[in-house]
Amino acid sequence: MLVARSALLFVVAALFEIGGAWLVWQGIREHRGWAWIGAGVIALGIYGCVATLQPDGEFGRILAAYGGVFVAGSIAWGMVADGYRPDRWDVTGALICLAGMAVIMYAPRGGR
Repeated sequence: MLVARSALLFVVAALFEIGGAWLVWQGIREHRGWAWIGAGVIALGIYGCVATLQPDGEFGRILAAYGGVFVAGSIAWGMVADGYRPDRWDVTGALICLAGMAVIMYAPRGGR
């Protein structure tokens, strides 16, 4: 159950962080304005709060593992929001990052 909760929190965090960054990008690069930028900043703040809900208490581990989720999530976001089509190397890299995330977060550790 802890792994499922942790994985769900990573997905929610990714939606807020990637979505927030995308909103800021849209506000600045696509000239959509301050409302988009402000919404992005709020979403990024919510991401920071969601990350604290992980059951593991090690900040460095959580953020390192989240990096793998961020990589894969960014590619998925680009596909859905911007029509980005990853090539096999993008997909391979994202899968490697997710495997690294799983090792960092869920490998058995002594005393746990």
